[in-house]
Amino acid sequence: MKITFYGHASLGVEVSGRKIIVDPYISANPKASHIDINTLEADFILLTHAHGDHILDVEAIAKRTNAVIISNAEIAGYYGKKGFQSHPMNHGGSWNFDFGKVKYVNAIHSSSFPDGSNGGNPGGFVIEGEHKNIYIAGDTALTMDMKLIPMRTKLDLAIFPIGDNFTMDVDDAIIASDFVDCDKILGIHYDTFGYIEINHEEAIKKFFDKGKDLMLLEIGDFIEL
Repeated sequence: MKITFYGHASLGVEVSGRKIIVDPYISANPKASHIDINTLEADFILLTHAHGDHILDVEAIAKRTNAVIISNAEIAGYYGKKGFQSHPMNHGGSWNFDFGKVKYVNAIHSSSFPDGSNGGNPGGFVIEGEHKNIYIAGDTALTMDMKLIPMRTKLDLAIFPIGDNFTMDVDDAIIASDFVDCDKILGIHYDTFGYIEINHEEAIKKFFDKGKDLMLLEIGDFIEL
């Protein structure tokens, strides 16, 4: 499994020969100006919620690649009415796609489209691939529901927002890593705006002091599991 960071909360995931884009907010992010969305391939697009900083480039990518949009029922329906392929899910439900099993899990946040349309309830995704399992928390507060995840899935990586103000901060993300029983963390949703700037060295040290590994990738860099 290969995971590429495209800035903010945007990710590319390659698993079992399939390419997935998560929460594409790239073209309006000056920090990701070197990423050309017209070169990104996608078989699927996963959306955690409907905020503009997570869905900005969905239509451009989906129109060009014919990717299937996977999200909650409201978001899937929104794009379905526009003629895009979509697969609706809801909390606690899972589906076996050709790249692996996806479960839509709880997140504590808000969710509405920039045009005011109903974005349903926000969520996260647990992806069980052929060899590795990951948890993409989406934008969320720390929640006790995270304790349910390791009851069903042994994680190899947890992807957490760490920028504070709109989501968990670093200290809550450390607790969240305990809740999901995973010490390998990829941080997202930080530095994009003034509200969510963090001290990288301090964040990494806090995780290290707890025996955990926090990865803060440069935009365009990737890790392999």
